[in-house]
Amino acid sequence: MSMPIVAVVGRPNVGKSTFFNKVVGRRVSIVEDTPGVTRDRIYAEAEWSGHHFALIDTGGIEPDTTDVILSQMRLQAELAMEMADVILFLVDGKDGLTSSDREVAGMLMRTGKEVILVVNKVDSARMPADFYDFYELGLGEPIPISAVNMFNLGDLLDLIVEKLPHNDESEEDDTTKIAVIGKPNVGKSSLINALLGEERVIVSEIAGTTRDSIDTPFTRGEDKYVLIDTAGIRRKSKVTGDIEKYSVIRAIAAIERCDVCLLMVDAVEGVTDQDKKIAGIAHEAGKGIVVVVNKWDLIEKETNTMKEYQKNIAQELVFMSYAPSVFISVLKKQRLDNVIDMVKYVSEKRSLRVPTGQLNSLIADATMMVSPPSDKGKRLKIYYATQVGVKPPLFSFKINSRELMHFSYARYLENKIREGFGFEGTSIKFVFREKGEESHE
Repeated sequence: MSMPIVAVVGRPNVGKSTFFNKVVGRRVSIVEDTPGVTRDRIYAEAEWSGHHFALIDTGGIEPDTTDVILSQMRLQAELAMEMADVILFLVDGKDGLTSSDREVAGMLMRTGKEVILVVNKVDSARMPADFYDFYELGLGEPIPISAVNMFNLGDLLDLIVEKLPHNDESEEDDTTKIAVIGKPNVGKSSLINALLGEERVIVSEIAGTTRDSIDTPFTRGEDKYVLIDTAGIRRKSKVTGDIEKYSVIRAIAAIERCDVCLLMVDAVEGVTDQDKKIAGIAHEAGKGIVVVVNKWDLIEKETNTMKEYQKNIAQELVFMSYAPSVFISVLKKQRLDNVIDMVKYVSEKRSLRVPTGQLNSLIADATMMVSPPSDKGKRLKIYYATQVGVKPPLFSFKINSRELMHFSYARYLENKIREGFGFEGTSIKFVFREKGEESHE
């Protein structure tokens, strides 16, 4: 099930980053410690009162000069409007109401989305003299907070949770949602058009001409799918330098909603830093991933060209070496059927359940082959393991000491589980619990 999305919009220096870091807390540092994954501090999973949501700082891109602040804010608002379930509009309680605030408020009011007006930098229950000016924005009662001092932050989070959409499990169906992700102008819209057999999405040589996220349902045999096109961003004067970062934000929103990601890579350019960033987001979100190498017709072939290219992909995307790759040419309509075949295969792997007996037999063999780590005479003991979830597969281990479970040994166990049961195309999540700890899965 996808997490609801909460987007933060606001002028530079109103405290968006401070608010973001206070809400996600230590999760940000955990994200940054993940080997092989780097990304901007614009996205993280947040939790409050047992409710999980994706928090996105659409203002992670700051303008270089003051004359583009309004155009940047419009782009932030547009991004929030198209992807968020709840929009937080952050304004500055010390600066007071500005013309930029008024214009963006007008845009947000017309969205039909849940919008919460948050007045930051209010350090006490005593409101500043011009606090009540914010009522003029027509967005309801302003919520005063201080992100730095965490004043009123709990009440705001209560309100956010109250306004989050509540997913009904009964509404879940057997439709596989596919997000086509990748940097601008790599051929995402062209692939969607080719798979659908009709021109549903505008295609242009100019990077970022796709305007909005577009969902298109289709069937293949008895299988039902929805294709999610992760829109690029329109080229606008003075904001062209931020196109790549905005495309990452849009990719995040699509990734949260999908089951399987098609990471499109330009065969000529190879895997770029931006590809790694987007891939890392999909990996951490626990989605199915297929690397789609487009423009393969432009590569000069020798006997082992494809194998060498696959080896290079595995090296560049070492944190998700489990992801299969397909080589296509959208322009020449080459091997396009392989894409949906692989999506179906990966989707099945994400739903795979391993019998507890077989799992523990494999773990016992693995610990016999390579002894668990020890420290100061104390050795790690694994009492038993069980699979507690799917999409992505989640395994719970009962152990004697979490401190003794080194990352390298966890990776070893993951590799053994993959060898024994497959799980190609999907990340695997582990939870380690010591004796006496209750499981909440």
